Order: sequence, then structure tokens, then C-alpha cells
Amino acid sequence: MALVLGLCATYVAIVGLLWAFQERITFPAPRGAVPDPRVVLGFGERIELTMQNGTRLAGWYLPAVDKAAVGETAVRETTGAAALLWFYGNGETISAIWPILRDFQPPGTALLVVDYPGYGASGGKTTEAGIYEAGALAYQSLASRPEVDSSRIYVYGRSLGTVPATRVAADHPVAGLILESPFTNARDMAARHYRIVPGFLVRLKLDNLATIGRVHCPVLIFHGTADRIVPIDLGRRLAEAVPGPVEFVMIEGAGHNETYDAGGNAYREKFWTFVRGSDHHHRD
Repeated sequence: MALVLGLCATYVAIVGLLWAFQERITFPAPRGAVPDPRVVLGFGERIELTMQNGTRLAGWYLPAVDKAAVGETAVRETTGAAALLWFYGNGETISAIWPILRDFQPPGTALLVVDYPGYGASGGKTTEAGIYEAGALAYQSLASRPEVDSSRIYVYGRSLGTVPATRVAADHPVAGLILESPFTNARDMAARHYRIVPGFLVRLKLDNLATIGRVHCPVLIFHGTADRIVPIDLGRRLAEAVPGPVEFVMIEGAGHNETYDAGGNAYREKFWTFVRGSDHHHRD
């Protein structure tokens, strides 16, 4: 009897800790100064956005440039350009992924990325509501740029970043949505990784499955076939719920954090082709 009571007490303690720390587990919020893009890339600017509660968010804006001109005295910026809004995964920051931004910025396309509240060089604490507000602010900042064609804004999200990305695409007019390693919702993820926790104790929603029903632009989804963090069947379920045009691309042999390397040039070309070619599919 004592053993049973001890096991029950241990179970309750573990479940209680997982319930109490689910935000911290979901949002590890690594810190890191935002490098100057003019130093590491040769162009671009650091930006700052302010949330309603005064929290300051740090970010990058990279104009659509003629990359052949980078390094010259005058970098030729493109006007009336398409633009890409980038949302990274839960363990990333701008300072960690800037080489990926450099390699994946589509030609002739502006790019904007912000560190989530509590991440990188941004202030505040990370919450589900906070990442949605940060996403909306980032969209508004990008759409207000005079050199950007606001009817040609694309949104990209990876892993956790698929949540604010999908929300932005549902709430604002966008030309296309690119999701990498997306999941359905927080409860389904908890069921895969923390099976001992009853679903009703998962406070976070992170509900891509519910939000995707309000997305009517073309959608491109990438998912690694060997992803053990976000199993590929969750990505397929999300793809099946997309109401508009959708393409599901499997990256063979890629785990959750290997997609860029495993996908290689084929991934990048597919990415760029979608940004170049889906404007005529856009539906109001």
C-alpha cells in the first residue's frame, strides 16, 4: 500500500511540475544580442517594435536588394517588392539563425524577422498571447514599408513559428504561407511527448488546426520524414485541413533540426519558386 501511495504521489508531483512549467518547456527563450546586418551581411537594418504593454521587440529588416551590388558604395534596393515575414522555432533567435536568413532570403524579396518577447534581444516574457501580438506587429511593420508591395507579403514559420505564422495568414491578407515541420496543436504534441499528462491540463492551445481553416492563400508545407519531435503525421493532418491550395513536400531522411541541410538546394529552390510563382493564385 505504501508503494502504491508513493507511486501516486510521484505521479501527481510530476504531472504538477509539467502543468506548472509548460510555458517554460514550450518557450525556452534563449537570449542573444542581435547582430548588425550591415556588418554580417552588408545591408539591412536593426529595427525595434513596441507592444501594447511597452515591451520592446528587436528585429531585422532586410530590403529587397540586388545582391550583386552588395558591398558596392551604393546598394541598389528594389521598390514595389514582394516581402517575407519569418517566424523561427522555439529554440532559436535572430543571432542563431542569421546565416539561414542570408541563404534563404528570396531574390528580389524583402525580409523581416523579430525576436519573440523574452527571446534574443527582445524584452518581456514569452506567452502565447505575446507571440500572436508580436506577429501582428511584425506584419504591420512590414506592410507599412513604402518599398514593399503589401499585396505580395508571404509568411514563413518553422515548428513553433508555424503558430504565429498561421495566425498572421488567418488575420491579414497574405500572398502565401510556408510552414516547416508544423504541428496541429499543443494538446496533440503533449500527447506525443508527455503521455502521462491528461489533455485537459494542457493550458496552451497553439492551435494551428483550428486557425488554418481561416487561411485562404496558397500554402506550402515542408516536413522531414524522420522528424521525432513533430511527427510527420501531424504535418499531414494540418495539410488536410487547409481550405485552399496546398502542397506537402517531404524532406527524405530529415529530422526536426536537419531540414535545411537535408533539403539542400532543392528545398531552397522550391521555397523561392513558391514566392515567385504563387501571386496569381492569391484569393481575396
